Amino acid sequence: MATTIHTDAAPAAIGPYSQAIVSGSLVFTSGQIAINPQSGEVEATTIEAQTEQVMKNLGEVLKAAGSSYDKAIKTTCFLQNMSDFAAFNAIYGKYFTGKPARSCVAAAALPKGVLVEVEVIAEV
Repeated sequence: MATTIHTDAAPAAIGPYSQAIVSGSLVFTSGQIAINPQSGEVEATTIEAQTEQVMKNLGEVLKAAGSSYDKAIKTTCFLQNMSDFAAFNAIYGKYFTGKPARSCVAAAALPKGVLVEVEVIAEV
C-alpha cells in the first residue's frame, strides 16, 4: 500500500499531486523546483542558487519519507538551458555523493519559469 508524503519544510504541491509517494521500500519524489517553502515564491535567480533551493527541498521531502540523499537510486533532472550543466553539476554533486543513476535533459519551459527541476527515486 502506498503512503503519501507531505512536509511543511518543503513547498506544497502546486497542482494535483503529492510531494512524494512511498511504495514498498522506495520513495518516489515529485519534481522539486526552487520555491522557498517559507514564502511560497521562487526567490533565487541564478542556476546555482536555484539548485541549492531544489536540493534543500528534496532533502526535506526525502527526510519526511524516511530516506536521504545517500539512499538515492535514480534522479531525473530538467534544465531550462544545457549551458547551465556544469554549474548545476557542481551543486548537485555536493548532495548526491553516492552518484545515483541519472538522466538530465533540457526542458523548453519549467513551472514558474525556474531554471531547474529534480525528482528522485530512493530507498527508505
